[in-house]
Amino acid sequence: MLSFSIKAGGKWSGHIAKGKSIRLTAESDRANLSMLLFNTWHPTERYNMPDTLKAQHTAFLTAGNVLMSDQGKVLASIIQDSVGWHDPLGGYSTRQSTDEKYGLTSYQNQRNDWHRSGAENLIVELYRNHLMPRDLMPPVNFFSKVVCELDGSMHYVQQQTANRSVTLRTEMDVLIVCSNTPNPLDPGSVYPASAILVEVTDADVVKDDDVCITHCAENRRAFENTRNAHALMRGANSQ
Repeated sequence: MLSFSIKAGGKWSGHIAKGKSIRLTAESDRANLSMLLFNTWHPTERYNMPDTLKAQHTAFLTAGNVLMSDQGKVLASIIQDSVGWHDPLGGYSTRQSTDEKYGLTSYQNQRNDWHRSGAENLIVELYRNHLMPRDLMPPVNFFSKVVCELDGSMHYVQQQTANRSVTLRTEMDVLIVCSNTPNPLDPGSVYPASAILVEVTDADVVKDDDVCITHCAENRRAFENTRNAHALMRGANSQ
């Protein structure tokens, strides 16, 4: 097992193989981990928020939901969730919004205690993986609850996240890019201080009655698309 912590304001990225379990656990309340996902070998294929929500008829993510790519395949599935609601709509914080909400800080004055923004963190990690700011997209904001009203407005709802966890299962080799920075709709005036524990282990074999496959017909088709793509790329001597 690989285990590490992303501190408040921190960032991380890494390539994770197909068939892994990624357990995310929040240390305290007001946690928010913004995550982007890409196909490791073909990063032009990446997480697609509109298709993910439209196919599963939802405005939030929890156990049973999958994170779909823009090619109708499954990048990762949510197989366990003790939080119950994760935000796919709120986006990421910017330098301007962070300064306006939490006060002006800089590395020159506060050193490592300065307040990072989601956009800056994600862009740094994208560059580290040979991608660019143009590859930014709406992230999944794990541990945050954002509710959409009938008039189209959105608002942040405080929920308990301390010691709560969510587990993803990778359905293909993925590049994951993360930023542990505040949800832009969080109205709090104090910068959140929750670290996120990340634990990566081998996942169980996916069965046909898996909750993520049977969640809806669109999910089953996305899994079929993913399996077909893997079969076409598998070597002649592979099992």
